[in-house]
Amino acid sequence: MGKLKIADLGVAIYILAAFIMLIVPIPSWLLDLLLAVNISVAFLIMFVCMFSKEVLEMSNFPTILLFTTIFRISLNVSSTRLILTTGNPGNVVETFGSFVGSGNLVVGVIVFIILVLIQFIVINKGSERVAEVTARFTLDAMPGKQMAIDADLNTGAINDAEAKVRREKIQKEAAFFGSMDGAVKYVKGDAIAGLIITVINVVGGIVMGVVMRGEDMSTALSQYTMLTIGDGLVSQIPSLLISLSTGILVTKESGSADFGNVLVKQLFGIPKALYIVGAVIAGLGIVTPLNLVLFVVLGAMFIVAGRVMQTTIETGAIEQETEAEEQEAQEIRQPENVTSLLQVDPIELEFGYGIIPLANVSQGGDLLDRVVMIRRQIALELGTVVPIIRLRDNIQLNPNQYIIKIKGIQVSEGEILFDHYMAMNPGYVEEEITGIPTFEPSFHLPAVWITEGQRERAESLGYTVVDPPSIIATHLTEIIRQHIAELLTRQDVQSLVTNLKESNPSVVEELYPKLLSLGEIQKILQNLLKEGISIRDLLTIFETLADYAPTTRDTDILTEYVRQALKRSVSSKFFPQNETTSVVTLDPKIEQEIMASVKQTEQGAYLTLDPDRTKAIINATGKELKKLENLGKNQIIITSPIVRMYFKRLTEEYFKDLVVVSYNEIESNVELQSVGMVTA
Repeated sequence: MGKLKIADLGVAIYILAAFIMLIVPIPSWLLDLLLAVNISVAFLIMFVCMFSKEVLEMSNFPTILLFTTIFRISLNVSSTRLILTTGNPGNVVETFGSFVGSGNLVVGVIVFIILVLIQFIVINKGSERVAEVTARFTLDAMPGKQMAIDADLNTGAINDAEAKVRREKIQKEAAFFGSMDGAVKYVKGDAIAGLIITVINVVGGIVMGVVMRGEDMSTALSQYTMLTIGDGLVSQIPSLLISLSTGILVTKESGSADFGNVLVKQLFGIPKALYIVGAVIAGLGIVTPLNLVLFVVLGAMFIVAGRVMQTTIETGAIEQETEAEEQEAQEIRQPENVTSLLQVDPIELEFGYGIIPLANVSQGGDLLDRVVMIRRQIALELGTVVPIIRLRDNIQLNPNQYIIKIKGIQVSEGEILFDHYMAMNPGYVEEEITGIPTFEPSFHLPAVWITEGQRERAESLGYTVVDPPSIIATHLTEIIRQHIAELLTRQDVQSLVTNLKESNPSVVEELYPKLLSLGEIQKILQNLLKEGISIRDLLTIFETLADYAPTTRDTDILTEYVRQALKRSVSSKFFPQNETTSVVTLDPKIEQEIMASVKQTEQGAYLTLDPDRTKAIINATGKELKKLENLGKNQIIITSPIVRMYFKRLTEEYFKDLVVVSYNEIESNVELQSVGMVTA
C-alpha cells in the first residue's frame, strides 16, 4: 500500500510540475534537469512498448501520452521564456543547438526541419491511420469474438471463469484501441505546436535582441536562431520517440515479448534471401563504378550471415528434435502421465496396412466418410448419438485383417481382399461363380471373393456384390447396433435431456430429477436400445415415464410401459404393413409358470425357475423357432404384456436374434399368423 501511495505522489508531482512551469519561471539548471528527465522518460516508454508482451500491458498508454505531451509543452514554454528573457536557456538547449547543427546555423535549421517532417508526415500520419483502422476492426470483431467465447463455453472447452477473463480482455482491447485512436491526435498536435513555437521563438528572439538589447541583425539572428533550433530539437527528439512508441504499440503483434529477437529472425531468418542479397551487392561493386571494396565486402558479409543462419537453423532443428525426444521420454517416465493410458475409446476400428488405402482420402479411400454416415444412420434409426469411432492402423494384424473393439476389448474381426469384391448368393442363384470361398463377417453368410472382371457377370447371375469398404462399414454398423445400449453413458443421457428441455421444459422438469434420477432414465433407455427400439421419440418416452413413475420406480416395468406407448414404432419395425407376419405364441400355462417364479427384490426382479423346466422351455422354444427359420421368416414370439420382459430375459442368452413382443405393443391393423406355440 505504501508503494502505491509513493507512485501516486510521483505522478501528481509530475503533472503539477508541468502546470507550475507554464506559470513560474525556472532557472536554467533546473530546466537542464527536467529536459534530461523528459528524454529519459521518452526512451523508457519506447523500450517498454517494444518489449511488452501484450498491448494491454500498456493499457494506460493514452493517459501516459497525454501526461508526457503536457509536460513537454511546459518545458517548451519554460525554455522559450529563458531564451527571450535571458538568452541563456541552459546547457542542454545550447548543446543541442550547436552540436546537432555542427555549429552551422543552416545545418541546424535543415536538421530541425527534417526531424519535424519525419515525425509529422511519416510517423504521426502512419500511427494515426493504423490506430484508426485497428480501433475500427477491433470494434467490428467484438461480436464475433463474444460468440466464439459463448460457443467454447457451451461445448465445455472453457469454464465460466475463463470465459469471464476472455470477455474482459476483449472489452479492454476495444477500450484501449478506441482511446489510442484519439490519443495519437495529442502527438500530432504536439508536433504542430512545436513548429509554431519555433517560428515564434526565432521572430521574438530577433525582436528582443535588436530592439531591447541593441544587437545588430546578424548577431541576433545567429544567436537566437541557434538557441531556438536547440530548443526545438530537445523537445522534438522526445516527441519523436513517443511517436515511435505509439507506432510500435499499435502495429506490434501480441505475444512478441522478445521483440528484437523476433524482428531479427523474421528479417534474417531465410538464408536463401541473404545469399541472393550478398550476390547482388557484390555484383554491383564488380560491374559498376561503385566502390569495389565496400560493396564486395558488404556482399560477402551477407553471404557469411546467410551461411551462419543456415547452420543455426540446422543445429536448432537437430536440438529441437532431440529435445522433443527427451521430452517424450521424460513424459513417459513421469508417473502422472500414466493416467493418459487409462483412457479407453468407446469404439475402435483397427486394420492392417493392406487396408490403409481404404481409409486414406488422398488415395481415394472413402472409409472415413462411411464412418460418418454410420453415425448419422444410427442417430436416425435409434435416436442416439454414436461415440467417436477411432480408426487406426495396426502393423501387428495381417495386412487384410481388421478388428472392432468396444471399450478397448475386441468383439469381432474380419478379413477382406483389397481390389476384390464379395459376391453372396441370396438363395435363388442357379449358376455358381468361381472365386475364393469366404464368409460375410456381419451375418456369417457364405460368399466368394471375385475380381473386378467378374463383377458384372456375378450381378447378372443374381449375386449380391459389395466392395470392401461396404463390407467393413456394414460389419461396423451391426456391431454398434448390438452394443449401442452399453455405449449410452449418463453424459449422453444428460445431453438428450438438455436438448429436450429446450423445446419441452415442463415434462422434463416434472420427471427429472423429481421422479427419476439420471441413472434410472439411462437404464430405461438402455433397455429399449438393447432390443432395437428407437429412443428418438424422447418426448413420448418422457411423458410416459412422467405418467407411471409416481406409482413405480422399477425400471423394467417402466420400460414395458414405454414400449407400449411406442407401439407404432415397434409395429413398424417388426411387422411390415400390408403383409401377414408369421409368429410363434407362448402357451398360457408357461406364462403362468414364469410369473409364479418371479421374485421381487429391492435390486429388481429375477426368475427362480427350476433348471430342468428352464431347459425344457428353451428346447420347446428352439423347436418352434425352427419352423419360422424354415419359412425364411424372422424369429418373433408374441406373449402377454406381463410376462414379456421375463421371457426375453430367460431366452436372450440362447437366441440372440429372437424378438419378443407383447400383444399391447402391436397396432390393431397388423396381420399376424401363428405357426406354432411354445409348449413344454
